Amino acid sequence: MPSSHTTPSTFDRAGLSGEQLVAMLRTMLMQRTLESRGFQLNRQGKIPFASASEGHEAVQAGAAMAFVAGSDILVPYYRDLGLDLGIGLSPYEVLLSLFARAADQSAGRQFPHHYASKRLGLHTISSVIAAQLPHAVGAAYALAYRKESGRAVLVTFGDGATSEGEWHESLNFSAVHRLPIVFLCENNEWAISTPLDRQMGQPDLWRRAAGYGMPGIVVNGMDPVACYVAVRDALDRARSGGGASLIEAKCYRFLSHTTDDDDRTYRSPQEVAQRRKDDPVPRFEESLVAAGILTSAELASLKATILAETNEATDRAEAMAYPKSEEITTNVYAGSHEPWR
Repeated sequence: MPSSHTTPSTFDRAGLSGEQLVAMLRTMLMQRTLESRGFQLNRQGKIPFASASEGHEAVQAGAAMAFVAGSDILVPYYRDLGLDLGIGLSPYEVLLSLFARAADQSAGRQFPHHYASKRLGLHTISSVIAAQLPHAVGAAYALAYRKESGRAVLVTFGDGATSEGEWHESLNFSAVHRLPIVFLCENNEWAISTPLDRQMGQPDLWRRAAGYGMPGIVVNGMDPVACYVAVRDALDRARSGGGASLIEAKCYRFLSHTTDDDDRTYRSPQEVAQRRKDDPVPRFEESLVAAGILTSAELASLKATILAETNEATDRAEAMAYPKSEEITTNVYAGSHEPWR
């Protein structure tokens, strides 16, 4: 995979302002800081579970910059912390989900990292692999049926989801009906503990798009600007009636699948250390400093601010109340009907 490292003479802004580039870096840094906090809280016994997305920061920050919150619809999967932050989800909302507090969007009922926000166009997340894809296609079909031009659906998934029947059905239906949807595969080479070469005979997922009659694009998932361009162009195409696209962003998962997983049982620490050389976060930091978009002092200040915001959000969310036990049956059925009585 080509390196995402750039120099002042080769750095391509892709039309993004300095403020937008710094905003992308901020999303990447916040994603990593909050994820680290989730693992810390799990090890302290304060939350039951946290998932890992280190190595996905560039894909998600770039995609978020191309997304129009409140107009487009995002149907993410459970490893999309940075993408959710990038479209406007706050650190406090993330911590409410992790702590399962009553003030959470789902009133503390959902699995950790399963966010939702009507104001942002953030569709609720499903843990079932590939189950979100038909949901996304349904939303795109509704946009087309209602003739709501200028809007599109962005749906994300890992490489493991492409082995599920829902994936194939979703791409085929979207291509046949020319739906306004972008399929973004965050290919980190591992379906939990199953490596890519044990999942499929054709490891280049983007090549499958031709079989469905839609464009297929591959992008370096360690380069946030390249990911922004790929998702921007595909979303623009979808919004203007051009139909569906498949994007494969090649990245890598540096940590275990979740806090319940020990990745040393299926890959070596040496492999992970070798792939760490492509870490998109320090690479993008270096690029922005080298290009004069951000000074070293400003970068240090940004990191300090993000840590302070994370600490404040953690303390605030942890102090909130749990859901009341007597409310466990509310919001399950419409009205007050209780069929089990």
